[in-house]
Amino acid sequence: MLRMLAAVGALFGGLALLGLYAFQSLLIYPASLNDGRGYCAKPNEHNMPDYEELFLNTDDGESIQCYVLKHDPASANYTNKTVLILSPNAGNIGHGLPIVSLFYLDFGYNVVIYSYRGYGKSSGLPLEIGLKLDAKRIMQHITSDDEQLRASSLVLYGRSLGGAVSIYIAAQFSAAVLGLILENTFLSIPKTVPHIFPLLRYVTAFVHQKWESELLVPAIPAEIPVLLLSARNDEIVPPAHMDSIFQLLQSSDKEMVKYERSAHNDTVLQPGYWEKIHEFIQRKVQPFGR
Repeated sequence: MLRMLAAVGALFGGLALLGLYAFQSLLIYPASLNDGRGYCAKPNEHNMPDYEELFLNTDDGESIQCYVLKHDPASANYTNKTVLILSPNAGNIGHGLPIVSLFYLDFGYNVVIYSYRGYGKSSGLPLEIGLKLDAKRIMQHITSDDEQLRASSLVLYGRSLGGAVSIYIAAQFSAAVLGLILENTFLSIPKTVPHIFPLLRYVTAFVHQKWESELLVPAIPAEIPVLLLSARNDEIVPPAHMDSIFQLLQSSDKEMVKYERSAHNDTVLQPGYWEKIHEFIQRKVQPFGR
């Protein structure tokens, strides 16, 4: 009887591990959550009528939806700065338009935002290798396809999963990046799993979506200024991950702002959050003061 129970336990344990391996992408990239694959609002619905909606083809044949919003470069108030927004893992770029509005209308920056593959109107299925191809294609557009964006100073703004994508871009395409803003991002997915699912701490070897940012952070050049925004009551990413990222950064101009009462998803609502971001871009990213 004991042998039978052990065999049954091993069978169910094996099935659980198989399920974790096979379906983890649905947990890490919940593309359908918050109607992420449904209606996608457009910038003109948020008082931003001058925009481009593009569908960029990746090296592996997927089509990536993005919004590009640019100011008139002939204007006396033109800042000549572009913010590339790297989104969290839920929703689509329509849900990010209030943040686009802040950067574009309130601060006066050009903005690029795109839906990862499998999100919004982008084709494909989200996986780490594919999201990196998406990032490569977006950077090709910014640095090669679009003359105005190519001539501007690029700032990366990444939240949670978007922070991992930002770190990848800053390490791999560093020559094009003049500023980096990270909010509540992680050292790696395997190191984050035990914080969310304590019972899975012993099976993180089965996590194949790794996003090992801790290996890329030291490769970000020292001349790129970095701002870290950390929720100290984060229920998803241990705040210690942000502390470690700060220590690993080689940047000669790095700063961390800690929000003691903030959880993972409400950091953008904390007092002074947006003022700090605006100040960072104005003072740390050329041309200074804009």
